[in-house]
Amino acid sequence: MSVEKVREYLSEYGLAERIREFDVSSATVELAAEALGTEGARIAKSITLHDGADGCIMIICAGDYKIDNSLFKGKFGFKARMLSPDEALALTGHAVGGICPFALPDGVSVYLDESLRRFDKIYPAAGSSASAVELNCDELFAASQALSWETLCKPRD
Repeated sequence: MSVEKVREYLSEYGLAERIREFDVSSATVELAAEALGTEGARIAKSITLHDGADGCIMIICAGDYKIDNSLFKGKFGFKARMLSPDEALALTGHAVGGICPFALPDGVSVYLDESLRRFDKIYPAAGSSASAVELNCDELFAASQALSWETLCKPRD
């Protein structure tokens, strides 16, 4: 089970005890916010995109943001193209609804979007569609092994 893999991974950072599992789905920003009793913007959304080769790019942004195609293309030199659910599972090891930037296989490049920095606490998924983990931005950066902070997203309409 993916959440157990994430728990083991996060234990190396002293963060495993912060994983919360729910009796309800947390597979979307809205459902995760409801399960946690917080605002949707604090949900750290994992967006998986093709990297132009055999791996993927994962961008973690605030729940009230989405990919800005022009910023993405300016950074990476090609158009953002989402992974299908099957591709996401194959490339990240996590199913849609529980995709997170932890315990990832080689070939996944993680970037954190600046939209998250306005919060002291954020909540990425923890490997299942009924889980989350409470982190601050520094903890997320370290545990995700992110390559950098970027501005790649814009507020949802």
